[in-house]
Amino acid sequence: MPVPPAVPAAESDTLLLNRVPLSQLYFLYLGRRLIGMVNALRAVGAFGLIVLGVIFTQSGVARRVIRPRIIQQVARSGLFLLPMASFFSLALGLVVIGQSVSLLSRVGATRFLGVIMVIVVVRELGPLITALIVLCRTGTAHVVELGTARALGEVEALEVMGIDPIHYLVVPRAIGMAVGILSLTVYLILGALVSGYWWAFVQDVPLTPLDYLRQATEALSGLDFLLLALKPAGFGFIIAVVTSYHGLARPLSVADVSVSTVRAVGQSIVLCGLLDALFLILYLVI
Repeated sequence: MPVPPAVPAAESDTLLLNRVPLSQLYFLYLGRRLIGMVNALRAVGAFGLIVLGVIFTQSGVARRVIRPRIIQQVARSGLFLLPMASFFSLALGLVVIGQSVSLLSRVGATRFLGVIMVIVVVRELGPLITALIVLCRTGTAHVVELGTARALGEVEALEVMGIDPIHYLVVPRAIGMAVGILSLTVYLILGALVSGYWWAFVQDVPLTPLDYLRQATEALSGLDFLLLALKPAGFGFIIAVVTSYHGLARPLSVADVSVSTVRAVGQSIVLCGLLDALFLILYLVI
């Protein structure tokens, strides 16, 4: 029985568009994307477990080499991004706190200002905005650096010399980015609180600094401090693992680095959103 000739990819896509109803085509595309995302997240999760295993099992190996690299990554994810974080803290204070103070003062409900500050700035927007800043500036650089190193054979050279690439390249980035995002988040939140009161002062809102500080401290709880430490550190670890995975996990050519960078950014945002949803559930349950 003669075998029909193979249909080229472009023609097969055209035939698929003509034969399959639009609704089925949409669900087919959505299903493929969902399955691909699940497989990608599973691979990234396995890579993250490997990184955690290396952190705990090789914590005392080559400290004189690893410590300076960790400090360098803390500076890249925290200190060097202070100007940009300052700008966003001013904007956040204006958008959230400044407008909230102005509106609440009109209806005589300024006593709810502390709750708004804690829920919106401390719990949600502060850590998320900081994570996005670090992802756009430092996370993308990780993919480019590690992907280029893999494409040029530098990773294989480390393995030939008996150096674990995960311990030398990924662990300092994971620890340094977690610490850097945590520190930068605290700075951004404090800056947003200060700038928020400054905007309220400019609008002649009758609120003293002591009342403003008292409302913020009364709205905070021990759980807020605990989760404020865990959430930014978790964001930093996720971003470091995802960006390192897309730079190291599979052989790349120099031309593939940009595509891997886009994938790393998208997956980092999805995973950070899932982690934020998990912390939201903890806030509601506990």
